This record gives sequence, C-alpha cells and structure tokens, in this order.
Amino acid sequence: MEALAVGSAPPRPGLAAPTRYSHLRGPRTLAAAARRPLAAAPMEAAGGGRPSPAPARCTRAETEPEVDEAATSSPAAEADAAGATAEEGGNGSPVADAAAAAGAPAEVVAGVDGIRIRRRPVTGPSVHYVGPFQFRLENEGNTPRNILEKIVWDKDVEMKERRPLYMLKGPLEAAPPARDFVGALQASYDRTGLPALIAEVKKASPSRGVLREDFDPVQIAQAYEKNGAACLSVLTDEKYFKGSFNYLEAIRNAGVQCPLLCKEFIVDAWQLYYARSKGADAVLLIAAVLPDLDIKYMLKICKILGMAALVEVHDEREMDRVLGIDGVQLIGINNRNLGMLFLFLVVGESGLFTPDHISFVQNAGVKAVLVGESLIKQEDPGKAIAGLFGKDISPSGAA
Repeated sequence: MEALAVGSAPPRPGLAAPTRYSHLRGPRTLAAAARRPLAAAPMEAAGGGRPSPAPARCTRAETEPEVDEAATSSPAAEADAAGATAEEGGNGSPVADAAAAAGAPAEVVAGVDGIRIRRRPVTGPSVHYVGPFQFRLENEGNTPRNILEKIVWDKDVEMKERRPLYMLKGPLEAAPPARDFVGALQASYDRTGLPALIAEVKKASPSRGVLREDFDPVQIAQAYEKNGAACLSVLTDEKYFKGSFNYLEAIRNAGVQCPLLCKEFIVDAWQLYYARSKGADAVLLIAAVLPDLDIKYMLKICKILGMAALVEVHDEREMDRVLGIDGVQLIGINNRNLGMLFLFLVVGESGLFTPDHISFVQNAGVKAVLVGESLIKQEDPGKAIAGLFGKDISPSGAA
C-alpha cells in the first residue's frame, strides 16, 4: 500500500516554507482589516433622477471574519494539500454550503444521492421560550424520524459551538504520526487467514443503554490488543454512546500500538481535523448521512491528514453509490440491516456474536469485522475474542 503523504511546493526566496498545517491560520488583526476600503454598491434613483448616495456595504472579502475556517469551508482540497488557504465560512460540507448559498431549505441534503437523513430540523427547533416559560411545538419538520437522524441533528448543533479551526493547528502538529489502519487489517488477515478484527471500545448504546459499568477504556484496549485485535474502534459520541475523545487520546497515549478508528458521526470536515489531533488513524463516514460530494471531499482531507476512512453502508443502494466513489479503500456493511453481503474489500459491522457468524461473513468475502457489543459485555473482553473466532488469534496463540 502506498504511503499517504502531503507534498509541498519548494519555498520561494524570502518566504517561509509552508508547513503541513500552514493553511490553518488565526484570525486577522483589526488593524489589517481597517486598511481595506469598503465597497459601495451604486443605487439608481427612482424615475431617472439624480442617484441617491450609495450606502456603504462591506463585501465578503472586506469583512473581518472571526476565524479563518480553512479546508472546512470549501471543496478545494487540492489547494489545502499545497498549503493554500481555502475559502472562509461555511458548514464543512460542500453540499450544505451550496444549499445555504442558494437559499435552499435545510432538508435539501436529504434529497441528494437518495439521502433520507435530514441534516437539521426543517421547521426549526421544537422547543420555544416565552419569558420564563418553555413550550414545545412538534410537527413533522422538527421531529426526528429515527435515532440516526436525531443524532445527526444534535451533531449539527454541536458544530455551532466548535472551536475555531486555527486553534487545532498546534494539537495537529503535536499529534503522533498516523498509523496504517488498512495495512494492519491486511497483515492480520494474512497472518491468521481469518477476517481481521476491529474491536470496539464502547460503553453504551442508545437502544441497550450502558453495556459495561466497570468501563476502563485503556484497560479494555490493552486486552483487545493482547488477544489479537488488529485495530480498535473508539466511540467518541458523548450523548448517546457515553463515549469521549478523551478515551481516544488516553488509549493512544497509553502505548497501545493498534491503529485507532474514531467512531463518530461525522457531519462536518472540522471533525476530521479534531479526530486526528486526538490521535485517530481512521474515521467513520456514513453514506446514509453524507452525499457523494461530501464523501469525496472528506476522503481528500483524510488523505492529507494521513488517515484512512471506513465508509459505512446499510443497503444495496448505498453500496452502489460508494462503489462509484474514487479513493474508497474500506467499506463497512451494517449487517443488521443488510439482507446480503457483497464481494468487495469490506468490513462486516454489527450483529456478530459466534464463530458461525464469522465464518458466514468470511465466506461472503469479508476481510475484516468490527465487533463491539458481543465482546464488551463479557467479563474479560480480551479473552472473549477467542470465543468469537473459535480459536486464539493472538500472535502468541498463532505461534
């Protein structure tokens, strides 16, 4: 597998050489902004008379932005790779940005590429306040149709409170190098002849509540690694899965060598940068949430950051979409909702509890499996791996 590297142009005389994250700039000073004149838009007077004085109107380039939101605001990922600055503002989603620019309603993303998940409530939030009183007005436009849509709506709110992107420049430069997630899966498959295991560090789920009360993410990760896991998946969503980016960072800092997948609900490119700054080697992209253009855009950013991307599908329609996107290396199939499996470089996700399940997906051509609940609920999650595969798949056991 070829290394994912970021190229840089040779420095010009008198200019500092661009760094990997040189496009993440801080806010401009007000003094610099004051030196730029304001542009006035001429107005025609009614009836052909003398034009009235033109009111001053600040153009986009002349206003002082609160932050310089590099790569999360424009699909110009190629410019980012060269260390250039992308456009400012935006939602970190090319499709959402285009919709907002055109004044389209919030549900427009749900109509692109067959996406059924709406990015945010169509008619605004259901909770309203009048003085000290709170009341709720629920209708089809502001009521989530399923748990995934509810999670996505909450993520959209979280993104409004995100830190400016330039503040991640330091943590990104200090983060340990990204490890080869895809290579680790392939090496495990070659060593055992069985689907490589992505073991999940998961405390809870929306449907089943808390899965493990004595939850120590570092201890669990170390047990998984010792017993043959090729990679680890770490839940970072706090509200619904009781996860945390602190878990991801703690596992990486504890010396665990397995590459780490950040299991987050990605709706904005900012999350990719944040995941890398916390030590992620791969991220999850959900086809039911992200249109093709967003997936392509985020794949480019992942390549810039040296991360892999696991693109999750739930049905044949989503599989057909993802197969048509250049640059996809890993496809995850949610086995609970899919009636059949496909012959492709895929990762089987969810619903795997016994050696028969592992054998079934292996016969279907699956090269890796992501397993969480059936391991985390056991008294010793690490030793439960041998029970799942029907044999010891750790390096010592194989020897």
